[in-house]
Amino acid sequence: MTTSLSSYLDQLERMDHDYPLLRMIQPDGSKAFAEDDYDVTLLLSFYKQMLRARMFDRKAINLQRQGRIGTYAPFEGQEAAQIGSASALQQGDWMFPTYRDHAATMTYGHSLETIFRYWKGRIDGCVPPAGLNILPPSVPIATQLLHAVGASWAERLKGQDRVAIAYFGDGATSEGDFHEGLNFGSAFNTPTIFFCQNNHFAISVPIHKQMKSRTIAQKAFAYDIEGIRVDGNDVLAVYKVMEYAVEKARRGDGPTLIEAVTWRYGAHTTADDPTKYRDQSINEERRDEDCLLRLERFLRQEGVFDEQQIEDATHEIAMEIDEAVERFERAEEPNPNDMFDHVFEDLTPSLREQHQQFQKEVTS
Repeated sequence: MTTSLSSYLDQLERMDHDYPLLRMIQPDGSKAFAEDDYDVTLLLSFYKQMLRARMFDRKAINLQRQGRIGTYAPFEGQEAAQIGSASALQQGDWMFPTYRDHAATMTYGHSLETIFRYWKGRIDGCVPPAGLNILPPSVPIATQLLHAVGASWAERLKGQDRVAIAYFGDGATSEGDFHEGLNFGSAFNTPTIFFCQNNHFAISVPIHKQMKSRTIAQKAFAYDIEGIRVDGNDVLAVYKVMEYAVEKARRGDGPTLIEAVTWRYGAHTTADDPTKYRDQSINEERRDEDCLLRLERFLRQEGVFDEQQIEDATHEIAMEIDEAVERFERAEEPNPNDMFDHVFEDLTPSLREQHQQFQKEVTS
């Protein structure tokens, strides 16, 4: 067993098919690397960001149940994976999220109001703040990996040091786009981070029915790129691994596949029933390794968990979320014609026919 993160990372190239799960904070809150210094100020910041993301997620589910937004994809349980990874990026880097990665996009700079607008069906819910390269959430599975490779390759050709991260789930690794993305990224040495959140289910299909591979990280071996497997419920471990991969990409040493092993507590979306395909008692077992609880245990052991500070932060976050809801609900309703715009400069014949039929329906 290694005694520090640096010695762990030094061994990665020699591991080949062996991809151990990296942790820096154990589920009980203790240090995995006793000799390392842990930045408690940074970890307090991570705790507040994860708390903010979880409160947003629960609010969004409530809004969907009340009919105030559309079908929503919950991410509770995956906050550490998203926030730890997004925190290692710099302005100008490219982020290619899925429909479940709002903790990552809000960490990188998306406003809560913008994310709510997206789930209301507004086209402006896809627009990031000026200067931030956050692409709209990708709903088709794995297509964003190819986009991320292309964007990062373009930056390299322009002589820039920007990187791109593509977020995806374990189910995406069964798609051809995943293999095409890794192959192209490897062949052209693109500064791409392939970030897989392995929550063990592709909607309803458990990972053992998707693949025979013992890990997702080992899939990197076939493309001669680095694969790292990290505890996705350990925000510090995710951050350190991502920081390592980003620095490597910036200096021209190519892509990395990161497998963050985590868990989705809720349904795939608010339109599905997880009790049909998953024993819900597992959720309670998983709660003992919850990312927020784990970090709270660590901060308490370090004597820096300030109850009043967290209570104040909770109040401030609740107010921020309520204000974001109030602003987005004051906005105009989405324009249904947006469905036909922003794809082709000139509508194809079939889309033109559909648009005409739609206009007849709404005016009749």
